[in-house]
Amino acid sequence: MTENTERKDATLSLREEVRGPVAFLLSRLKEDLGENLSSLSVVGSALTRDFHPKHSDINTVLVVGRRSHELLKRLASRGREMGRRRLRAPLVMTAEYIERSADVFGVEFLDFQLNHLVVHGSDPFADLRFEKEDVRLQCERELKAALITLRQGYIRALGKPRIVAGLLTACAVELAVLLRAMLWLNDVDRPREALPTLEAAAGKLGFDAEAVRRMMTLKLEHAQPQADEIETLFEGIYQVVDHLSRTVDAFGKVGDA
Repeated sequence: MTENTERKDATLSLREEVRGPVAFLLSRLKEDLGENLSSLSVVGSALTRDFHPKHSDINTVLVVGRRSHELLKRLASRGREMGRRRLRAPLVMTAEYIERSADVFGVEFLDFQLNHLVVHGSDPFADLRFEKEDVRLQCERELKAALITLRQGYIRALGKPRIVAGLLTACAVELAVLLRAMLWLNDVDRPREALPTLEAAAGKLGFDAEAVRRMMTLKLEHAQPQADEIETLFEGIYQVVDHLSRTVDAFGKVGDA
């Protein structure tokens, strides 16, 4: 079986709501980039039960042989066509960039490695290897930054529940990726969906998952929390992020001992 046939079969394995938009994107990329198109991979919720046909975006990683401003202009010219099909702007990378960035973006690349489908070209993530200390440090940095974001966001919201709800939803989405990375640090199998990831992490890392579970569930249902539960949800999620930041910090101290 040829690689092209394998990739064609992979495209057909996408869910119906994703298959057409991805096929559209791939055809335009072949037209615009020619031999500069190295690979295209679908990543994220489009491959899992977290995907909502009406509200979820379709995320992709585009690997090219060489980056240029002309390449970005060509992709920008397709922006409206992609937007109508719920295609987010692809993450554009070169193979060299991916290789040189595994120590900086280990959390994201680990997630891509776990959950991606190559629809054209070779697999850019299969052979990546990560150092635990690099991933640990990125988790610590992002969790501590999330605490600042929550504090500042709450103040800027001026007490408006809908704005605070948006802040909490964004935090819950980011937490799913970070929790998978923390499970990896503990050599625990990582679920691909948000809620199973949360339950596995809560059991392993010892935190109360109720507030995060509530926000993740609302996100999956594309619903909003009630105004009278916002304060409880905010405090619950803040406590989880704080606990996780302290936990991952302790990982480093154990490693130094």
